[in-house]
Amino acid sequence: MQIVMFLVPVMLILVALGIVLFSWAVKNGQYDDLEGPAHRILYDDDKDMIPDDARTDKPASEEQTSEQTAEVSKTANPDEDKSQKG
Repeated sequence: MQIVMFLVPVMLILVALGIVLFSWAVKNGQYDDLEGPAHRILYDDDKDMIPDDARTDKPASEEQTSEQTAEVSKTANPDEDKSQKG
């Protein structure tokens, strides 16, 4: 019977501590975004680890846009443009 007199206050202190920790977590935003981490694991963040020769998509710095390709073709053969005009 003496152990019950010891365990009841200990149990009440532990329950109060749990409630305080839970309320602290809610106030600090620990439960604001419950779905974000579940979806974040699906994002592909290992592009930097793939070797350049094994990539199927080229890095943005190596790709040429259609405007750059058109500028290169215009400046590559300036004599050809003159011969077609005259």
